Amino acid sequence: MADLRLVELSAATIVAVNTLSLKPGQEQFLAPVSYGIAATVSNPQTSWQRVVVDGDEVVGFVSANFDPDAPEEHFRSVLWRINVDADDQGRGVGSFALGELLSEARRRGMDHVDVIYEPGVGGPEAFFQHVGFVPVGETEYGEVIARVGV
Repeated sequence: MADLRLVELSAATIVAVNTLSLKPGQEQFLAPVSYGIAATVSNPQTSWQRVVVDGDEVVGFVSANFDPDAPEEHFRSVLWRINVDADDQGRGVGSFALGELLSEARRRGMDHVDVIYEPGVGGPEAFFQHVGFVPVGETEYGEVIARVGV
């Protein structure tokens, strides 16, 4: 894992990102990657998407949005997606990607990052709590809004 680094999403990495595998049951908590990638087209100034590579291998993907003018607080600095390939989960890839995301949030003048997730067995809640996110609210659909300071 010593070779982890972020690269921008590109034509060279998009296929690998779209084929990241999940552990059984995780698919119910994750919209297709293409939904997140589409955000770059609609919000090129505020969207931030990076691919996590280990050496030459794509092992993860992280997508966020930084829009200080968003009407809802939890959309101003938000982690939209973090995917780590099933074979690479538990190796620190997600923590690395989140650390880089928090650094980007600081560079953009943000003081926190929010995440919105669906609670449930096999979902991302344990990871988010492990890396410091604390629940601060709930959406009208029952999803958890959690926050971590940068």
